[in-house]
Amino acid sequence: MLYVLKSQLDRLRHAEHTFMIIVAMIIGVIGGYGAIVFRYLISLFKKIFFGDFQLSLAYLEGLPWYVKLFVPAIGGLIVGPIIYFFAREAKGHGVPEVMESMILKGGVIRPRVVLAKIIASAISIGTGGSVGREGPIVQIGSASGSALGQLIKVRSSQLRTMVACGAAAGIAGTFNAPIAGAIFSLEILLGDFAIPQFSPIVISSVVSTVISRHYLGDYPAFIIPKYELTSIYEFVPYLILGVLSAIIAIVFTKVVYKSEDLFEKLPVPEWLTPAIGGLIVGATGIFFPQIFGVGYETMDLALAGKLTWSFLLVLVFLKLFATSITIGSGGSGGIFAPSLFLGAALGGVVGTLGHAWFPEVIGSPGAYTLVGMGAVAAATMHAPITSILILFELTNDYRIILPLMVSIILSVVIKMNLMGDSIYTLKLKRRGLDLKKEVTANLLSTTIVADVLKDNFIAVQRNTPFKRLYELTMETHHLNYFVIDEHTHLLGILSPYKIREIARLHDPDEVHMQAKDLIVKEGIFFTPEDTLDKIVPLFHDFILDQVPIVNNAEERILIGQVTKTDLLDAYNKLVTKRDMAGAISTSITSAEKYKEIPLSDGELMCEVEVPGNFVGRSLMELDLRNKHKIEVILIKQNYDPKDKEAGKIVTPEPHYKFQYGDRILVLGHQEDVIRFKTLS
Repeated sequence: MLYVLKSQLDRLRHAEHTFMIIVAMIIGVIGGYGAIVFRYLISLFKKIFFGDFQLSLAYLEGLPWYVKLFVPAIGGLIVGPIIYFFAREAKGHGVPEVMESMILKGGVIRPRVVLAKIIASAISIGTGGSVGREGPIVQIGSASGSALGQLIKVRSSQLRTMVACGAAAGIAGTFNAPIAGAIFSLEILLGDFAIPQFSPIVISSVVSTVISRHYLGDYPAFIIPKYELTSIYEFVPYLILGVLSAIIAIVFTKVVYKSEDLFEKLPVPEWLTPAIGGLIVGATGIFFPQIFGVGYETMDLALAGKLTWSFLLVLVFLKLFATSITIGSGGSGGIFAPSLFLGAALGGVVGTLGHAWFPEVIGSPGAYTLVGMGAVAAATMHAPITSILILFELTNDYRIILPLMVSIILSVVIKMNLMGDSIYTLKLKRRGLDLKKEVTANLLSTTIVADVLKDNFIAVQRNTPFKRLYELTMETHHLNYFVIDEHTHLLGILSPYKIREIARLHDPDEVHMQAKDLIVKEGIFFTPEDTLDKIVPLFHDFILDQVPIVNNAEERILIGQVTKTDLLDAYNKLVTKRDMAGAISTSITSAEKYKEIPLSDGELMCEVEVPGNFVGRSLMELDLRNKHKIEVILIKQNYDPKDKEAGKIVTPEPHYKFQYGDRILVLGHQEDVIRFKTLS
């Protein structure tokens, strides 16, 4: 029976489109029920810790002060150990972790993240943590899709799509927003709207929404008052709102990570910091319970125009503070709902003041509240399309779409120009992964100084008189001299240009300075073990064309130098070596329709993505030459900027173990190669 099921699965896998559609439906079901379970868990923890499933503002205001103070701290005390000891990926808002797994690990997410994230986030939100539901549900859905993909042994490209399907299903099921769920995955996680990925993601999103609506009903998350554009001049305050939204998004992003840095410096165990953060949030919530949890009720009040502009302005700063403390201290939850809250409060301020000052021109303050929600969220995430669509779906009202688009696009453009990273990509950048730059591995980081070290430097003793130094500039063409002591310890770098400038103004015989007095750069040196990429920034300084190399950082005995020319020569050799190694593979994959290269005697060469069941197994173990009669020519490793051995083309090693995302260039008789391709 198991053999029959396996055979059917293998046959289905080869019909890739059908296979991915079926898998997407399964992930949609998992994501839909995951969203329902998550929401019910949040309500359950509200009941356990606060005594009420809904936890309305009226109920919160009637609670004793000590309940509001200590419940968030108790929540942090539970969440901290869960994250620290069980799944570190569950810390924070979740989306960057999903992005990192897709970039570095081919979509692999540990299955335990599902359990850790759903419990930790439900407790964080249920005990008053100032975070949202979208980050956790994205990570929960993504981890579910990844677990399923790893279970059925799909290849890396399929696994990434399944991760995105899980994220889309989670967003769609949580917010009753199938279009926005799909666009979120395509715009933020994949950055690609290709049809092969688009179809399964949309299907997952739709299936999840159907399940969510069956259990939770088909209702918009927010009800907005009747809206109509009063005057063409009303676009002016919407433009102002777009500018202010960008500023708030920048401040929000910076404060979140500044808070994270501050909590990391605290002399307490890491698993304890969420409790400290909870105590701070609880103290704030004693006087302003509106900052607890997701904050939808407060947003509804702002949309209805029932809050004063001064109170909304206070809430902007308090919510920003509370969310930064919750996430920075190590709590688990998303930033989308807090960014909606910030936008609602900001838009309410602009709309209320504008309507009071210019009632004939500016319409309902509630419309500005909604537009502010979209503008701040879009600028924070760098996701204008997702924000426009999700606000449209959350309200089921198309009338607001024009001012919404104007404010959102303006806020995103300003934010991206002033701060290139979103709140998601900045977290990755802080970990050393720059999505804008890490497209190819840094070649110079793979070569050490010892490989290009030269000993044709000029060293001068520290007491060398100026006249001799000036004569030296006439005798040699070196661009830098290195000053040493009697034991050849490096003291600094001397510039012949500076010597000539002094000689131009003064008679060299009358200048009584020595080499040690003319040092222009101190403390600059490298060792033979340093990589060449560390030297590059120094050559931006016009004074430096040669850098000294010492034996080690402690003794600093001068042993050689590296020049700009040496660096360029090394780089050119590395490029040539890389291009020679990858020339054949590049020619195969440079155009979509040329996947194979036929050779003489009926042989065929082609690039193949390793099958899922090859992952974790070595070339020796797989024995492809005997079992499949094909030869592995080279391996394109899965890209990982933290691993110097990843992200490049390497020659096959018997003990090399395949990872998700690896591709191999294979050679063999045409029939054998085609047969092998059906395995992937």
